[in-house]
Amino acid sequence: LIVEAPGGRRPVTELAGELGLSQPTVSHHLKVMADEGILERAQTGRQVWYSVAPARMNDVVDSVRSDPVATTVAPAVLSRISTDLATRFAGTFSLETITGYVRESHTLLVNRAGIARYLPSLTARFAADRLRALALADGLTLDTTPNVLFVCVQNAGRSQLASAILRSLAGDRVRVLTSGSEPAGSINLKIVDALDEVGISLGGEFPKPLTDEVVRASDYVITMGCGDACPIYPGRRYLDWDLPDPAGLSLDGVRDVRDDIDRRVRALLSEIDSMNAA
Repeated sequence: LIVEAPGGRRPVTELAGELGLSQPTVSHHLKVMADEGILERAQTGRQVWYSVAPARMNDVVDSVRSDPVATTVAPAVLSRISTDLATRFAGTFSLETITGYVRESHTLLVNRAGIARYLPSLTARFAADRLRALALADGLTLDTTPNVLFVCVQNAGRSQLASAILRSLAGDRVRVLTSGSEPAGSINLKIVDALDEVGISLGGEFPKPLTDEVVRASDYVITMGCGDACPIYPGRRYLDWDLPDPAGLSLDGVRDVRDDIDRRVRALLSEIDSMNAA
């Protein structure tokens, strides 16, 4: 009821009505789940709203599914992903190299990001992004499009806000990637709401760990709370944005972070456009 609600949240009154239970009974059980970190509580006037805590989203969704979610991808599926990517990167990378990146990307998503849902498709996307970055970093492909990498701790809040805003403003003029030094299992739903309020979609983004080739392929590297985790390479423009982590903020607090990031992203895009015009 909560996960599928608009904005991923429901007030106590609605939940009580849907369940056919008294409000005190529903409030008690919701409070217990909030105390356990499963739900997040927010009050607007007299209305109390509950949403699933971003860090527990996968656990909650998996617990109510009729079929269990596999925590790893079958070797045959990984083999198909590798073969498909070999078609895409024909003439650039060998099947052996691609297979290695697919397997490593799968392991990173499972062990570091804790991702379980849609793991095969996310593995394919993560591996493709990394291979594209590797081709750029090693000079195997000619592409003058500026590459911008946003890095925060969980890759579930600040970096996702920044990347979505930059993609919306720049379109194809800039290629945008995101990473996390300690990626979460899912994106903070308040981030999705805050972006939707200003007409920006997050699309199919997901938290992913920081890897070396995406840094090497980037012209601009913007860190937010995790500068020490990012390797330094010459020839890149490094910026560190001092921003609060939205993870523990109310929606109003997330809006403030969004607006701050919006101003910074617009200034960054102006700098990028000026450099390209020079």
